[in-house]
Amino acid sequence: MKSIMSTLPENAENPVGSSAGKSRIRRVNEFISSLISLSYSIKVFPVKWQSIRSKLEELLSSLSAIENCDSTENYPPLCSSLQAITATLKNCHELSRHCVEFSYSGKLLMQSDLDIVSTKLDNHIKSISEIYSLGLLTQSSAIIVPKPNLGASRDDIKFYIRDLLSRVKIGSSEMKKQGLIALNEIIQEDDRYVKVAIEIDNLVSVLVSFLDLQEDNLQEEAAKALSVIAGFQSFRSCLISAGIISPLIRVLECGIGLSKEFATRCLQKLTENSDNAWSISAHGGVTVLLKICIEGDSLVSSVCGVLKNLVGVEEIKRFMIEEGAVPVFIKLARCKDEVTQISSIDFLQTMASGDESTRQMIMKEGGIRALSRVLDPKSSSSSKAREMSLRGIVNLCFTSVNSVNNLLNYGFMDHILYFLRHGDGSLQELALKAAFWLCGTSDEAKKLMGDAGFMPELVKFLDSKSYEVREMAAETLSSMVIVPRNQKRFGQNDQNVGLLLQMLDPEEANFGNKKLLLSILMSLTSCNSARKKIANSGYLINIEKLAEAEVSDAKKIVRKLSSNRFRSILSGIWHS
Repeated sequence: MKSIMSTLPENAENPVGSSAGKSRIRRVNEFISSLISLSYSIKVFPVKWQSIRSKLEELLSSLSAIENCDSTENYPPLCSSLQAITATLKNCHELSRHCVEFSYSGKLLMQSDLDIVSTKLDNHIKSISEIYSLGLLTQSSAIIVPKPNLGASRDDIKFYIRDLLSRVKIGSSEMKKQGLIALNEIIQEDDRYVKVAIEIDNLVSVLVSFLDLQEDNLQEEAAKALSVIAGFQSFRSCLISAGIISPLIRVLECGIGLSKEFATRCLQKLTENSDNAWSISAHGGVTVLLKICIEGDSLVSSVCGVLKNLVGVEEIKRFMIEEGAVPVFIKLARCKDEVTQISSIDFLQTMASGDESTRQMIMKEGGIRALSRVLDPKSSSSSKAREMSLRGIVNLCFTSVNSVNNLLNYGFMDHILYFLRHGDGSLQELALKAAFWLCGTSDEAKKLMGDAGFMPELVKFLDSKSYEVREMAAETLSSMVIVPRNQKRFGQNDQNVGLLLQMLDPEEANFGNKKLLLSILMSLTSCNSARKKIANSGYLINIEKLAEAEVSDAKKIVRKLSSNRFRSILSGIWHS
C-alpha cells in the first residue's frame, strides 16, 4: 500500500506543457493503474467497485491523452483538476485499504463513501472533457496507444477502447477523427471488440451524438461504427435506447459523404424488428425515405431495403401508398441502373404480397407493362433484373384473368419461350415456372402455348438432372395435352412420343416422374394419330412391362391401345 501511495505527486503546480508537468501526470496515471489492479482483490461491495474501476479506467485514458498534448497557454484549470484528482485518488486508496482489510466501521457508511468517490470521479472525467472543449490543449505527435495483439485479454481490449473513447470525447477534431477510424478498424476485424465496446458506458451515446457533426468525416465515421454495431441483433436495443433513430433520419436529410449510406444500412438493420418501424414513422422517416426515391438518389437500393421492412406494418404501407409510392417505384423499375431496378421490383412485390387492392393498383399504374419491358430479350436488362421481373410478374398476376390477357398483349409468352430456349440456368428455370403458371390460367392459354411451340421445349427438360425441373416440365406437359389440339400437335413429332416411352424403362433408376409421364401418354391415346405412334413405337414394351408390374396407369394405356382396330397390332397382349 505504501509503495502505491509513494507514486503520487505531492502537488501539481508545474505547467503541463513542461517535462516536469508531464512527469507528474505520468505518476498520477501510474497510481490510477495501481488502484485498478488493487480493486480486483476487493471481495466486498463488488458492484460499486466495478463501477469505480470503470471510471478509473476512463480517467486513466483521459489523462494519458493529456500526456500527448502540447501547451498553448497557461493551464490553471488543468492544474486545479490534477490537484482535485490527486485528492480523490488518495481517498479512493484509503477506502480500498479498509475494504481489503475489512476494517471499515459499517456497511452503510462505506457504501456512502464509495458513492461519493464514484461521483467525484465522474466530475473529474467531465472536467477534463471541458478543458479539451475549451481548446486549452492541442494534440502532439502521439495519437493513440498501440492496438492490442491478436489474442489479447479482455482487459487489454477494454483499456484500448476506453483510450479511443477518451480521445474521441475530449480530443481535437483531428484526434477525434483518428480515434473513430481506429475504432472502426478494430470492430470490423474482430467481433470481440464490438462486444467489449458496447459494455463501455457512453460509447454508443457519444457515437450517436457525432451523427449531428458535419466536420472532418466525424459524422461518416460515427455512422459507419453504428452500422457495424447494428449488425448484432442483441445490441440493437442499446442503439434504440441511445435515441439513434432521429439523428439517423437527420443524416439522411442533410448528411455528407458516405454518412447517408451508413445511416441507411443502420436503419435497414434496425427495422428488421417491426417494433422499431413506428419510431421511424414517428420521426418523419418514411417521408424522408420516399423523397430520396423520388429524387432518384444513389441510395435508392439501400432505401428500398428499409421501406421493405416498413411495409410489414399495414398503416405505414397505406401511408406510403397515399404518398404516391406505387408510381414512384414503377418508374424506378424502368431505370437503367441494375441495382435500383432490382430493388424497386422487389419492393413492389413485397408491397403487393397478400394485398389484392395494392396488386390491382400496381397493375393499373402500368406495373405489368414496366416489368414486361424488363423481361423483353431486346432490352438491355441484366439476367438478374429479368429474373426479378419474372418473379414479379408471376406474383402480381397469378390471381387475375385480365392481367394475363395484358401480359399476352405485351409479348410475355414469346419472352418466356425465348428464355426456355436461350436463357442461362436460373433464368431458364424461372421461365419454366412461368410456363407452368401460365398453363394453369386457362384452356385458351394452353392452346396458345401449344401453337407457339412450347411442347418440344418442355420435352427437352424431361431428362434434366434436376428432379424439380423434370417434374415441373412433366406437370406442364400433362396439363397442356389435356387440350385436344395440343394432343394432335404433340403426336406429329415422332421424337416427342418416343422419348416419353423411352423414359419409362422400368430398369432405369432415374427416369423422371413416372406417374406424370404416364398421365401425358394417357391423354395422347385420345388422339388417333398420337395413339398410333405410341402403338408403333419400339419402346412400347416399356409400357407393357409396367402393366405387368401392376402399374394401374400403364394397364389403362394398354387396354386403350388394345381396343378396336389396334388389337391386331399388338402381339401377346396382356389381359386382366
